[in-house]
Amino acid sequence: MDTKERYWKYSLIIIILTLGIILFIKFTPFLNGILGAATIYILVRNQLLYLTNKKHLKRNLAAILILIESILCFLIPISLTAWLLINKLKDINIDSGEFIGSIQKISDLVQQKIGYNVLNKDNIMSVVSFLPKLGQILMGNISGFVINIFALLFILYFMLIGGTQMETYAYDLLPFNDKNKKNILNEIHVIVKSNAIGIPLLAVIQGLIAMVGYLIFGAPNILLFGFLTCFATIIPLIGTSLVWLPLVIYMGLTGHWVSAIGLAAYSIVIITNVDNLIRFILQKKMANIHPLITIFGVIIGLSLFGFMGIIFGPLLLSVFILCVNIFKKEYLEGNK
Repeated sequence: MDTKERYWKYSLIIIILTLGIILFIKFTPFLNGILGAATIYILVRNQLLYLTNKKHLKRNLAAILILIESILCFLIPISLTAWLLINKLKDINIDSGEFIGSIQKISDLVQQKIGYNVLNKDNIMSVVSFLPKLGQILMGNISGFVINIFALLFILYFMLIGGTQMETYAYDLLPFNDKNKKNILNEIHVIVKSNAIGIPLLAVIQGLIAMVGYLIFGAPNILLFGFLTCFATIIPLIGTSLVWLPLVIYMGLTGHWVSAIGLAAYSIVIITNVDNLIRFILQKKMANIHPLITIFGVIIGLSLFGFMGIIFGPLLLSVFILCVNIFKKEYLEGNK
């Protein structure tokens, strides 16, 4: 390769990297839609092949059928769940006088012990000033959710139309030999499938178990807190405690100490342990993923990808470890 060819090669690499970074930044608002489309494509890929290869349907017709299935099986349940949750949050009714009185007692106790007034004017003004921002954040998330749903459907349709060519193109670009390419693609398929199925299943089981405890100990708004517990399972280890711990504190502050203690015991002994047990059993059974990869992958993924990080966080960490192992085997051990 002469000097001119090297110049062309490295200039092209720089152009590709620069434009790639710019496009990635600009596509960030649609990242959940893109990742969601990729997730659904992996889940329905075998159906697409069956309809086109076995039933000999035209690809565009098969794509439309699978798109309708995706809307009915994935998007409508998710949207309905979000709508029910918003309605429950809107209709929630708290005895403000009793609750504020309990908070005031705690504040007086804290002030006696450490000399700091939790409910001073500055703190109250800080909370009040944050409320409009919270509303803006929620409205922004709702509008972003709707936009990503449309992006998901649009991208998924074209992925289904050009699935074979897309896979071949991506396969040729992977910087591995055929054996390692198959390992990487198998890892992606297994992890995406296990997380896309296992995490919602875990959320439903965990929510039902939590709702039983909320019912037994007379917690308010059982359905609402059951929904919140389902969503909290996204965060490993401490997820469900983000719901039941504030609920226990609230019940104690409002004078229901016996129920609060009972719910705390139920949550620590049953909800927390069942959460960890089911999570690790599902991950081991469906993908044989080490629990630490799941835990740290979800933590990293949520900060990088938002909601879709629960799927692509563990995938990112697993592919990183697999690439390190490939490098070790091919270039370090191979030279011995």
